Amino acid sequence: MRYRTLGRTGLTVSEIGFGCASYWGKPAFDEAAAVRLVHEAIERGVTMFDTGASYARGEAELRLGRALKGRDASGLVVSTKAGSFHAGNGRIGRDHSPAAITASAERSLRNLGLDVLPVLQLHGPAIAELTDDLIAALLDLKGRGLVRALGLNSFDPAVVEHAVTLPAFDVVMVDYNVLRPEREPLIARAAAAGVGVLAGMPLAMGHTGLKVANIRGMQDLWYAARGLARHRREVRDGARFRFLHGRPDITGSQAALAYVLENPGVASAVLGTTRLAHLRENLAASGMMLPADVAARIRTAQAAIGSRR
Repeated sequence: MRYRTLGRTGLTVSEIGFGCASYWGKPAFDEAAAVRLVHEAIERGVTMFDTGASYARGEAELRLGRALKGRDASGLVVSTKAGSFHAGNGRIGRDHSPAAITASAERSLRNLGLDVLPVLQLHGPAIAELTDDLIAALLDLKGRGLVRALGLNSFDPAVVEHAVTLPAFDVVMVDYNVLRPEREPLIARAAAAGVGVLAGMPLAMGHTGLKVANIRGMQDLWYAARGLARHRREVRDGARFRFLHGRPDITGSQAALAYVLENPGVASAVLGTTRLAHLRENLAASGMMLPADVAARIRTAQAAIGSRR
């Protein structure tokens, strides 16, 4: 595993991180299997773990805390998110008030069994919610030694661009993958400002391999249903990248990760999985070079998608 500096935070992270979210955190997914994945990731050099207070109906943080119990977490960079929460009946609530963010951070510390959160990210705030009072509350958490670095996760480029201009934010998490080349200027601006960049969804949710059509278990059915309900454009666009799969020298997932990690502004590509074989395949991508012919075909496919949007 190779490592990169997370912006100006002083933290060093594995260039491939493990995302503790979605089906991984759900009670329907076997707890022992979920814990094995975390332990396997640690043993293979992963130090970056990302989760959130609302993930898996509020279960993901708790599960990660149980997975880390009894292990030395001093070398790990655990990132969680505040501002969204499970509101019951499968609904996600939002509250970016200073009091709610403070309470969420303190609860996350208990859930994860940590004395300090290496990274706390606001989860999907609007620009108008990034008030002076909220920033003061975040800095208070940092000043009290409960949080080491402050960040923001958003799919809205305007929000991320604004956050990069605010000195309080050390880290941003953006959706960056072969289907999102338009994020590259934003990543460059963040890196130039000393802000660490975490790449979320680096495998484009498996859509380059038409994961929605490859059902092998309940988790695949869950991901397929979510993809078809929420990400139909990505499913459609992902079909143009089928050429990534079936090569003898690099797998489709490894090629997708190599593309993301070729960007020097990215500190860590954070992915999730529920299968050990998939985890091992992905972690082997650390240090891999994207073949020149694959890189060229990726740019051609991206241009074709861009011209249609």
